[in-house]
Amino acid sequence: MAFEYAPAPESRSVVDIAPSYGLFIDGEFREASDGKVFKTVSPSTEEVLSEVAQASAEDVDAAVKAARKAFEKWSALPGAERAKYLFRIARIIQERSRELAVLETLDNGKPIKETRDADLPLVAAHFFYYAGWADKLDHAGFGPGPKPLGVAGQVIPWNFPLLMLAWKIAPALAAGNTVVLKPAETTPLSALFFADICRQAGLPKGVVNILTGDGTTGAALVAHDGVDKVAFTGSTAVGKAIARTVAGTGKKLTLELGGKGANIVFDDAPIDQAVEGIINGIFFNQGQVCCAGSRLLVQESIQDELLDALKRRMSTLRVGDPLDKNTDVGAINSAEQLARIRALADSGEAEGAERWAPVCELPANGYWFAPTLFTGVSQAHRIAREEIFGPVLSVLTFRTPAEAVAKANNSEYGLSAGIWTEKGSRMLAVASKLRAGVVWANTFNKFDPTSPFGGYKESGFGREGGRHGLEAYLDV
Repeated sequence: MAFEYAPAPESRSVVDIAPSYGLFIDGEFREASDGKVFKTVSPSTEEVLSEVAQASAEDVDAAVKAARKAFEKWSALPGAERAKYLFRIARIIQERSRELAVLETLDNGKPIKETRDADLPLVAAHFFYYAGWADKLDHAGFGPGPKPLGVAGQVIPWNFPLLMLAWKIAPALAAGNTVVLKPAETTPLSALFFADICRQAGLPKGVVNILTGDGTTGAALVAHDGVDKVAFTGSTAVGKAIARTVAGTGKKLTLELGGKGANIVFDDAPIDQAVEGIINGIFFNQGQVCCAGSRLLVQESIQDELLDALKRRMSTLRVGDPLDKNTDVGAINSAEQLARIRALADSGEAEGAERWAPVCELPANGYWFAPTLFTGVSQAHRIAREEIFGPVLSVLTFRTPAEAVAKANNSEYGLSAGIWTEKGSRMLAVASKLRAGVVWANTFNKFDPTSPFGGYKESGFGREGGRHGLEAYLDV
């Protein structure tokens, strides 16, 4: 007899969300130049959380000029002095981690146990890590006396708002650059709270500027003549548009774009461990992860055994209030994203794949999609080719390692992959043939600030994280 879970909600009282927020430019909050605002909504309840300023081209210009003015003094500081600010920011993030975790869950829709146990520890770890590099740039392997580039224009997505901010801002500041960052339109709040953390840490005015807004704000930032470096994480379509804008300007560019990761399970894999890795690979953050293991490639001889175990495990996933500590799968980030997931899932059925989802009661309000898997999928199906960015798993089979590699590489994307086997030699042999920027062995979705992350093909170029992540912010 299964025990029922008692509700275990995290208190919202730890977060004080203001009715409205301005733009953070030159160390101060201000209204948009034209007075425009937009609302940010909680995906799990559809309640309006706050009203946020919509930055215009004039605001972008003001932020870039503030960053340019601050660059002279910031870049001239000894690395050890810059490190002090980064260490201070990291410690404040740790001190405010509960508040920030609840805020992220409210604004993004992901479960509190993910923001609390994964996102926030990694955010602090990235600032700690790059603080350690700030006075060691001469020894980073980029030659003697590497110099910062200047002003970095950074545009981040909504799936990991605070973590993507840390990935972008920490190496930029450590290398001596100043920053103008635009968070996603649907998840602006954690970046605005980070602006307050910058003030709390005593960061000099203009070193970090936060511009909230939609795609027009991001486009104005990318195109601004005063920006020396552009970093973007998001969709491949927008990444291509940014590349066209930046081409010929001399701006340095890194792009971390979409993915369609293959999770390969061989017949000697530990089934229960592999099932947990598959679950984590596709249902973590509702599958709204660029490196999600959205294609399951399972060796034919164990397909039935693995799928039976996987369906049993999926049936135990709890979908619902993301502030409940028992919740495994939270809300989809927006109505627009939910519509895309539904359309692609419907196309899977229309093209002949067999759809299965556990019985689960979805909340009446908010944006929800049950964990879903498709069997009978061919490589021609849209659900096997296109990035769904939701809790939808496509299952394909293979007979030999060569066939597994061929199917895994048969994608326009090349961001991530996973391998499940007890043979170390097979792990290394297969990994070396996979055209993916990150390959996990007997695990999935494991991140560390010391490890570089990035992709090939239409998953972008450049690397973030680790020593490699510094290069994009240095004139080398």
